[in-house]
Parts: sequence; C-alpha cells; structure tokens
Amino acid sequence: MGSRPITDAPVSRRPSPNWGAVLSMTVIFIAVLALPLKAAADLGLSQAETATWLVAIYGLPGAIALVLALRFREPLLLTGNLFVLIFISRLAGQVPWNELVGASIVAGGVVLLLEPLGLTKKLIAWLPAPIVFGLLAGAVLPFFVNMFSELGKDPILIGGTLLIYLLARAFLEPKVPAILPALVGGLLIAALSGDLSSISLADSFIAPVITTPVFSLAAILTVTPVMVVLIEIQSNAPSIVFLKENEYEAPEATITTISGLGTMGGSLLGPTGVSLSIPATALIAGSDSGEHEQRYLTAVTVAGIAMVIAALGGFAVQLATAIPAAFLATGVALAVIGILEHALQRVTAGPLIWGPLFAFAIALSELTMLGLGPFFWAIAGGLVVSGTLERDQWKALHQAAATDSR
Repeated sequence: MGSRPITDAPVSRRPSPNWGAVLSMTVIFIAVLALPLKAAADLGLSQAETATWLVAIYGLPGAIALVLALRFREPLLLTGNLFVLIFISRLAGQVPWNELVGASIVAGGVVLLLEPLGLTKKLIAWLPAPIVFGLLAGAVLPFFVNMFSELGKDPILIGGTLLIYLLARAFLEPKVPAILPALVGGLLIAALSGDLSSISLADSFIAPVITTPVFSLAAILTVTPVMVVLIEIQSNAPSIVFLKENEYEAPEATITTISGLGTMGGSLLGPTGVSLSIPATALIAGSDSGEHEQRYLTAVTVAGIAMVIAALGGFAVQLATAIPAAFLATGVALAVIGILEHALQRVTAGPLIWGPLFAFAIALSELTMLGLGPFFWAIAGGLVVSGTLERDQWKALHQAAATDSR
C-alpha cells in the first residue's frame, strides 16, 4: 500500500519574545548600572539610598512597562531615561541630592501638563534639539575621557577591557553587543589580579527609603528644562513616531501622562525620567524583531528583567564596592560611547552649528554664575548664540519639526 502524502498543516507555535533583543537589552541594563553607582559614590549616598535609586531607575519603569505592554499588546517599553541618567550623573557634586529630587519631580509635573496644554510643539520651537545634543555631548565626553585617565593608573585592567571591546566591536557586533564580552573579560582580569572583593548575598535586599525633596529655584532652572526635553522630545516623541511607522497605535496621551506621573512618583526614590527609549524601542519593535503580534512579549520580558535588577539593588551596590573604581569608570565610558557618537553627529550635522557648539563647550566648562551651573548656561548660551547668528537656520529647523509632527 502506498503511503498517504503528507499535506501542509498549520503549525501552532507558542508565542515567545525575541530572545536576541532580550539579551541585548539585558546587557544594556547591566552596563548602564555603572552610571548611577558611580554617581551615588560621588554624591556620598548610603547603600539604602543607592539601592532605592535603582528601584526608581529600573523597578518602577519596569512595572509600568509590564502593565502597558499587556494592556495594549504593543512593545511599550518604558525605562529610566538613559539621557536623564547621564545628565544627573554629571551633576553629582554640583547639586545636592534632595534638590535633584525636587527638580526631577517638577520635571515630571511639566511633562504631565504638556499634552493637555498643547505645549509640546512650543517646547520644540523654544529649545532646538541640536542645542540639547550639544549639551549632551559635553555632559558625556568627560566620562569617555576619564577612561583614559584611569588607563594610566591601571593599564592591564583598563587596557585589557578596552582591547576586548574593540575586538568585539570589529568581529562580534551586531550579533553580540561589544560591551558584553568587554565587561566579562574585564571582570576576569580583575579577578585574576586579585582586585575583586567579596560580596555577601545575605545583604542583597535593602529596604527602600524616601528622600524628602527640596525645591530649589537654582536646581529647578538647571535640571528641569533639560529633563523635560530629554524625556518628551528626545525620547517619547521619536519613539512614538517609530511605533506608528511599525503599525502600532502608540497611545500618545497615555504615554505622556504615564511618563509624567512615573517621573514624579519615581523621583521620590531618586531623580529619574520615566519614558520610552528610542534605542530600546527600535530594538524590540522594529521589523527584524520577530512577528508583529508577539513583539509586546519582548517588552514584557525585558520589563521583568528590569524589575529583577531593581529587586537585587543591594547586590548591585555591593558590586560597586567590590570591583575596582577604574573598571567602574571604564564601564561608564563604554556604555556612553554610542550616545557620544550620536550626539556629536547631531551637533555637527546642522542646520544649527554655532549654538550647539557653544552649548557643547559651556557644558564641558566649570562656569557658575548667579548660583547656576554650566548645564543651565549651556542651554542659555546656545539659545543666545543661535538666536543671534543662526536665525534663518533656526526658523528652517522649526518648520521641519512642525512638518514632521503632522
């Protein structure tokens, strides 16, 4: 008897996240840990305050993202805004912790009001993105430079880590993020050199503490405007556009409202900006991120990982004291290389050049006037210079932004 031919039958596959994107986001989360841990050391925060700040950066945004992704069945991954984190880290030692908390709460309130008051487009016109990128480049560059200062102090550890990063960048990316083998290799070098201290798992869980905010006018003027732009214009707006281009509804009003409320509430645990992230959104919601209907599962999985990291905040705090400070500085530098590259490209791409250049230089300086630090004057100086020398280019940039927002 002849065998009956096998016909094609539908195969039901179990829905699953895109594990490549999950791994990449996990590596980014771990690498970015170096930023708040180093800033906490510079600010003199206690272990409890540092662990609580990690809840604000990872845990709260992760919980919000989990709810939104399941509610809308879309890859809505809200995170602790990386650009805000870099900005806050650079302010360590310039603005007291409780004043940073107060200014961050105000920023969340402003974001919350943007949508009902229709202020987003006006904000774009008032503060051109290239000037913000000039400030951002100036804020990030010292982290990168510091790695080479540490290289002279510990050439084997820092040089070895940097070499692994460059080799991985050349031969492993984009399949494996270069920072992953670099950090693993660096830790192995530190362990072989006897530079790692012991860690107690018994002390991994630390009860969170609430910081009483102080609303200082100087801190608000320095911190709040930049945070609002980084949250809404730099992060939420382009992420929403990307989601819509990939055929997701991307509920704008809900995202902006949750972002503002999350930033206000989360900042009681430590200054944070809760928002979508354009790099993360592109990673988990793009056309190469698996089946369209299942991409939200990647956001759910990554959100869960962020919550786990927050729960183990005490372990992370111990890790910061167990590894060499030079390696921590190198981790920060490697984590921000891509951001520095993108920011410098935006500074030099035009149509605004002079304003962003002045913002970049002022942000790198130690300028302090009227109780306000270099980041405030970077924005003010950039606006004055572009308003004086680049009025036509500024107008063209505003018209282009208005066209894109339609």
